[in-house]
Amino acid sequence: MSADTPRRGGNFDATRSAPRKKPLPGKSAPFGGHDSYVQDGYSAGDRPGLGARLVAAKLLSAIVDARTSADGLLDGGNGHPGFRALEGRDQGLVKAIILTALRFRGTIERAIDRCLDRPLPPNATALRHILHVGAAQVLYLDVPDSAAVDLAVAACAVDSRSQRFGGMVNAVLRRLAREKESLKLVSKPGENVPEWLMQRLVAAYGKERALAIAAAHLTPAPLDITVKGDAALWAEKLGGILLPTGTVRLGAFDGPVTGLPGFAEGAWWVQDAAAALPAKLFGDVAGLRIADLCAAPGGKTAQLASAGAKVTALDINANRMKRLQENLGRLQLEVETVVTDLARYMPETPFDAVLVDSPCSSTGTIRRHPDVAYTKDAAEVEKLAEVQARLLGEAARMVRPGGLLVFSNCSLDPEEGEHMITRFLATHGDFSVDPVRAEELPGLEAAIDSRGMLRTRPDMLPAEDPKLAGLDGFFAARLRKA
Repeated sequence: MSADTPRRGGNFDATRSAPRKKPLPGKSAPFGGHDSYVQDGYSAGDRPGLGARLVAAKLLSAIVDARTSADGLLDGGNGHPGFRALEGRDQGLVKAIILTALRFRGTIERAIDRCLDRPLPPNATALRHILHVGAAQVLYLDVPDSAAVDLAVAACAVDSRSQRFGGMVNAVLRRLAREKESLKLVSKPGENVPEWLMQRLVAAYGKERALAIAAAHLTPAPLDITVKGDAALWAEKLGGILLPTGTVRLGAFDGPVTGLPGFAEGAWWVQDAAAALPAKLFGDVAGLRIADLCAAPGGKTAQLASAGAKVTALDINANRMKRLQENLGRLQLEVETVVTDLARYMPETPFDAVLVDSPCSSTGTIRRHPDVAYTKDAAEVEKLAEVQARLLGEAARMVRPGGLLVFSNCSLDPEEGEHMITRFLATHGDFSVDPVRAEELPGLEAAIDSRGMLRTRPDMLPAEDPKLAGLDGFFAARLRKA
């Protein structure tokens, strides 16, 4: 499975910037074991919803300033302690604020700047995050404007760096509330994509297509599932639609998937429509020995196993492999699992086929993970390309003569896709591209390039309802060994 490689930040102790006092009697500490904020006669516990806004501002800082993965911070079991200490409803609000503030970061920044009499001090990063949290609610979320404004002012009051700016925050957010429609229209195409990423998208796809990709990122990804049995039947049962590629699409979905029919009995698993394509490139796999490298969390492993392949799933991370095993247990699929570094793994006999769904920059998943645009950069792309080159080399020696090797990842960057294959073929003369044919990808024929390699983009699969449109950006190439 394409992996994120988040950069861990330092200590995100949300209480270190404010006086530490004990919470008022009967008030719970909002940061899980830390004392509640007390400032100007009240604590965070006195203001319903304030703890959630303080956590949102702190986590936004961790993502943008320290380049920490949002998935790790927003995990209810192992995430940031402040987030874990919140009630479920407030956790949902924090997630919505964070994802919205990142998805529309450029538009929000421009709207705030329009409402300022003078620029913020260069070092006022905490204040800027408070403003972004407030503005995300005012401009895009179903939160009363008065609550969003008042709690942003309260957040300033408990942060020693921002206390003197409470009046300014009040004025800026109230103006945003009054003029929200005109201020949102100020947005320029592509302004919600960081400069490093937009430069690479334009270089790869041209300006017009890069802007179409940027526009697609503004709509959250739908929930897609892969079904073990009759996909049309499950599309009807779940009220979804059946895509031409066989994926069932349910549209936007915020609730727990565990409660949907068919989940507990293992009838299906969550998998973006694009992520389901690489495994399909092997064709009929019944009875074939296939290795799935970098396999966790197991979506592609499940595809291959449910189609009758004898799968060996490999991953270097024991915790990720445990998750894969749990997923396959629910799906009642038999797979051999091996925790190993590929450099030290040598199968007794070569495989009929090998899948390498490699770690990558994940820029193709920004619709569902908008933090990726801010936690990665061009240097990270280059670094990950070297990892991919090594993995491809290790995979090549595991393929039997005449066998197939499929390389894929969820990056939009050619350095991790088309250029990687060119680089590989230059040093592996016993492999060649086995072109993907149009009939293999109904509805996505345009995703096949002139060399027969697969490249999906978020602006593909248009639909009348934007919530049912698009798919992750994915690259895949099918190679055959001589």
